[in-house]
Amino acid sequence: MNAMMDDERIKEAVRQAYGAAAACCSGAEPTQAACCSGVEPTQAACYSGAEPVQASCGCRTCQPQPSDAVLVEATAAELDDMAGREPNLADLQPGEVVLDLGSGAGLACLLAARKVGPAGRVIGLDMTPEMIKLARRNARKVGATNVEFNYGEIEDMPLPDESVDLIISNCVVNLSPDKEAVFREAYRVLKPGGRMLFSDIVLHGELPPPIRGSLIAWAACVAGALQEPDYLGKIRAAGFTEVDVLAREPVAISQVPGWQLARTALAQAGLPPDALDRTVINARIRAHKPA
Repeated sequence: MNAMMDDERIKEAVRQAYGAAAACCSGAEPTQAACCSGVEPTQAACYSGAEPVQASCGCRTCQPQPSDAVLVEATAAELDDMAGREPNLADLQPGEVVLDLGSGAGLACLLAARKVGPAGRVIGLDMTPEMIKLARRNARKVGATNVEFNYGEIEDMPLPDESVDLIISNCVVNLSPDKEAVFREAYRVLKPGGRMLFSDIVLHGELPPPIRGSLIAWAACVAGALQEPDYLGKIRAAGFTEVDVLAREPVAISQVPGWQLARTALAQAGLPPDALDRTVINARIRAHKPA
C-alpha cells in the first residue's frame, strides 16, 4: 500500500474514533460498536483498526465529555473563570481572531470566544462531521455569536492567508500523518507577528513497533507522536521562530481514564498498561511567526 493510502487509512481511523465519541456524547444510546472506538471500550476486540467492529462488543454507558457537562451546568462567571485558567488562552486580547485545530466538541473555542469578546472571532476546525454538529449545538447552548465551527483538514485549512492572530490546539497535530503540511498551513494563515500556543504529545523514548503500526494507537494520540526534537524541528522548518516548550508532563496512560483507547492498543499489542508511562509526554509549546 502506498504512502498516500496509508495516510488516508490513518485519517479514516481517527475520523471514525472521534465521530463515534461525538455520537456517544450527543446522548445517543451506545448500542452500536462504533461507540467503542472512541469511548471506554470494554475489551480490546472492540476496535481492530480502521473499521468499527461487531455490535456485540459491549460498550459501557457513554458519559458526556467535559465540554457537554460544563456547558449544561456552568454559569457565565464560571465559564469566564475557566477561560482565565486555560493556559493556551492566557494572553488572548479582545478583538483577536483565534483558530482551534481539531476543535472537537467546542469547549476551548467557546472559552476563547468569551476572552476575545464581540469584536473578536473564534474559528473551530475539525474533520469529523459529528464533532462539528456537537460543537455547533454547544455554541447555541451558551448563545455564542462570535464563534464558528467549520469542516476541514488541518493539512489544508480552509482559511485565507494571514487571517488569524492565534492558533490553539490540544493533542491534535500528532494525529496528522503529515505534520509538515500542518505547520506550513499554520504559518500561512497566521498574521505576521501571530503565534501558536498549544499542547501536544511528544516522545521521550521509543514506541514499540506494534504500537507504532497500530491504527487504534494513532487514534489514541500515541502512534503518530514524534520525538520532541523532531517535532520542534518541523515547527522551525515551517518558518516559525521563538519555538519554546513551556511545560512537559509525562502521561500516565495506565491511570488516566481518558487514555482508555491507548490502553486498548497496548492490550492488543500484548503490552502492560504502564508500558509507555515514561515515554509519552504532554508538552505545551509556543511559537511565533515573525512580524
